[in-house]
Amino acid sequence: MTESWRLTASEIAERIRKRDLSAEEVARDALARLEAANPAINAVVQFMPEEALAAARAVDAAIGRGEDPGPLAGVPVTTKVNVDQKGFATTNGLRIQKDLVAQVDNPVVSNLRKAGAVIIGRTNTPAFSLHWVTRNSLHGHTRNPRNPALTPGGSSGGAGAAVAAGIGAIAHGTDIGGSVRYPAYACGVHGLRPTIGRVPAWNPSSAERAIGAQLMAVSGPLARSIADIRLALRAMAAPDARDPWWVPAPLEGPAFPRRAALCIRPEGLATTPAVEEALRAAGRKLQDAGWTVAETPIPKLREPGKLQAMLWLAESRRGLKKALAEENDPDANFIFAQMERLCPEPEMNAFQDALQARAGYLREWSLFLERYPVAIMPVASEPPFPDLFDLQSPEAFDQVIESLLPQVGLPLMSLPGLTVTTDLSGPVPMGVQLVAGRYREDILLEAGALLETAISIAEPG
Repeated sequence: MTESWRLTASEIAERIRKRDLSAEEVARDALARLEAANPAINAVVQFMPEEALAAARAVDAAIGRGEDPGPLAGVPVTTKVNVDQKGFATTNGLRIQKDLVAQVDNPVVSNLRKAGAVIIGRTNTPAFSLHWVTRNSLHGHTRNPRNPALTPGGSSGGAGAAVAAGIGAIAHGTDIGGSVRYPAYACGVHGLRPTIGRVPAWNPSSAERAIGAQLMAVSGPLARSIADIRLALRAMAAPDARDPWWVPAPLEGPAFPRRAALCIRPEGLATTPAVEEALRAAGRKLQDAGWTVAETPIPKLREPGKLQAMLWLAESRRGLKKALAEENDPDANFIFAQMERLCPEPEMNAFQDALQARAGYLREWSLFLERYPVAIMPVASEPPFPDLFDLQSPEAFDQVIESLLPQVGLPLMSLPGLTVTTDLSGPVPMGVQLVAGRYREDILLEAGALLETAISIAEPG
C-alpha cells in the first residue's frame, strides 16, 4: 500500500487527478498518520475525520464527473485554531474561547476548500497566538518532532510540527511577527509570509482587527517543498470580497534581474557562526545558479521592529488586558509583561507618528528591492532555541527577541518573507530568510527553489 502521507502536495494532487490514487484513500492514510504521529507532539488539537472523508469523497465524485477538482485536489491540509472554520471553535489557544464555534469559514479556509483541499485537523497555537513557543492551558504543549528539546516555534508551532511530521502535506499558519517563518525554521520546513492583501482573511466570529494587525497580520502556508508552497499560495490567494485588503495582484510578476543582497548581520545583529555559514552557503548556491550576489547592508529593521511592537501592543493594551486576566495563562502573562517592559505605552501622537513613519521605511525597502530583488538574511541570529527558553527570565526573553529582529522588523512594511530550510544534516535545522518586494512572492519562490534541501519527514518519539 502506498504511504501517500509521505508524498508532497504536488504529487498527491497529480496522482489523484490521474486516478492513480483516490482522494478517500489518501485521506484515510493521512488520518492514520495523524493518529500515529500526533500523540508524541500534540500538533493537531481539533480532529475532523468524518468531515475529512466527506470532503475526499466529494473530490473523487467531481473527478468522476469530469470536473476540475481544484489545484489542491484531495491534498490533506491542516488549519490553525485561530481562524474561523465552520463548526469548530476558534479557540486561539484560549479556555475563554473554547465555545466560540464558527458559523462560517474564514476566507482562507474557504479558499482551501474551493481548491479541493481536504482538511484533516486544526493545529495548536500559544494562548492569544502570543509566543514563539507553542503551549497553552487549553490544548497543552506542542513538541518539535525533529527534536523535542527544541521549540517548535510559534505562534504557528502546531502547523510547523504537523507538516514536519507528515501530518498533512500543507499547513495553514498566520504571521504578524514571525509566526509562520520561525516555526518553519525551528521544525525544518519552509514557510511563506505573503504580502498584506495577497491572501484574504477575516474572522466573522470576532470584532474587526485594529489597524496594526490589519497592516501586518497575514495567513500563509508551511510545507516540505517550495513547489508545495507555490501551490498552496495559489489556492489561498483566490479572491474573497469579505477582505477589503485583498489585492488582485498577479501571482507572477514581470521579469527581474537575478541580483541578491546578502546581509549577515542586519544592523549589528550578533549572528552566530552556524547561521552565518548557512547564509553564505545560500549566497554561493545562488551564484552557482547564475545570480549576482553582493554582500551589503539592508534597510532598517530595528526601528520598524520597535514601531511594529508599539502598534501591536498599543492595541493589545486597549483590548487584551481584560482577556489576559480572565484567561490567566502563565506563559501569556509573562510574555505580555516582558513586551510591556520593552515597549512604553504611546500617546496618540506617537501612534500617529508610527503610522506616518511606516511609509518612509517601506519606501527605503522598495527602492532597495528594485536594485536587489531578493535579500538573503537570517531567520534569526541563532539556531532554534531550546523549548521554553525565553520563559526562564527577562534576560532570556531579551536574548530571544533580539535574535528574532529579522522576524519582528519586517511586518511593519507589509513585505513578503520566505523561510527556506537549507540543511537538516546537523543537530538542529538550519535555514535562511528571503525577502522581496510587495506582491513578488514569485521571486522568493524562484530563489527558494534553488536553495531548498530535500526535507525528510520527522518521526516523533
